[in-house]
Amino acid sequence: MKRLLSLLAAGSAFTLASPSIAQHSSMPGMPGMEAPAEPSSPAPAEDHSAHAPDHAAMGHDAAMPGMDHSGPDMAAMPDMQATGTALPAGNAPPPPVPSDHYADRFFPAAEMERARDIMMMEEGASQFGQVLLNVFEYQAHRRDDGYRWSGEAWYGGDINRLWLKSEGEGAFGGNLETAELQALYSRAIDPYFNLQAGIRQDFGRGPARTYATIGIEGLAPGFFELEGAMFLSSKGDVLGRFEGTYDQRITQRLIFQPRLEMNLSAQDIPENAVGTGLTDIELGGRLRYEFSRQFAPYIGVSYTHKSGTTARFARAAGEDADALSLVAGLRFWL
Repeated sequence: MKRLLSLLAAGSAFTLASPSIAQHSSMPGMPGMEAPAEPSSPAPAEDHSAHAPDHAAMGHDAAMPGMDHSGPDMAAMPDMQATGTALPAGNAPPPPVPSDHYADRFFPAAEMERARDIMMMEEGASQFGQVLLNVFEYQAHRRDDGYRWSGEAWYGGDINRLWLKSEGEGAFGGNLETAELQALYSRAIDPYFNLQAGIRQDFGRGPARTYATIGIEGLAPGFFELEGAMFLSSKGDVLGRFEGTYDQRITQRLIFQPRLEMNLSAQDIPENAVGTGLTDIELGGRLRYEFSRQFAPYIGVSYTHKSGTTARFARAAGEDADALSLVAGLRFWL
């Protein structure tokens, strides 16, 4: 048994060593793989000076035929053109803006013109409108309870529109105190503001007045809705008004809207109980719940203060110069 194991180990060792032996023995016979000869006495140095070319006499180009060491001549290489930032600086004018419609080359021009008109109509030239009653409320005062409304309607396109505005107030069981109606032409002066001009007609207590009106209305940065106007009456009276509101969204349906309104006059108008300067200011806040975007009941509070000569006119008529009201109403649009 020991002899058999010894024979197997010797055979395995011979098998593993045989490729190396075969490779070593085959190298002398491989073409181009001759083993170096054993070193012997050094051979005498051969003088190659007779066969070496005279580079000084032949010149640089003749010394290395076909080897041009000079830099590449870009002008002589037509396939290598400068592009991008490698182009020389210039002041040539830009190419003209294309004025034709590419599709007209393949389709009838009349049909393409009709299609473009339809597209422009759908994308911005269509006419539409809205009716908004922002304030329509019951007011609970210390004295007689009253009512108030403020709304607007418009019709037109993105640039030109016709506006109607109305507001007023009165007391239950009494006469209408103030009311006005405005008819305005509105033109967009930028994406957020419109310039408006037209006429205003007053009704209610005191003599009726007609005013020429010019104003501006739009959305200020921060999503404040602003409106300012100046009125010139047929009697030469000059009035001014500024309004501002902001919708503070508490939830997707619950919105709180603070409101500020100021009225001014350039002169005393005793027949309308209006004095010079700041005639009155209103501060209010209304909390509404939108059952839908178009329909939202609200509750809130409103404080009105009359100042200066206007306050004296009010006291002389037996009215309060200051009034705090609890309000409940409805805001809707269609």
